[in-house]
Amino acid sequence: MTRSFTAALALAFLAALLVFDLATTPPNPYQAPALLAFGSGSIASGGFCGALPN
Repeated sequence: MTRSFTAALALAFLAALLVFDLATTPPNPYQAPALLAFGSGSIASGGFCGALPN
C-alpha cells in the first residue's frame, strides 16, 4: 500500500462516518450544548470517576 492510497482510504472512511452521522441524527441547534461555555452559567453534566460521593 502506498501512502497516497492509505490517505485516500482514511479520508473516505472519515467522509463515510460523517455522512452516516448526519443521516442518522440530523443536527438540531436548539438541543446542542454550547460550543464554548466559559462563564456562561452552564454546569457540567455527566460523570467523573474520581469524584467522591456527597
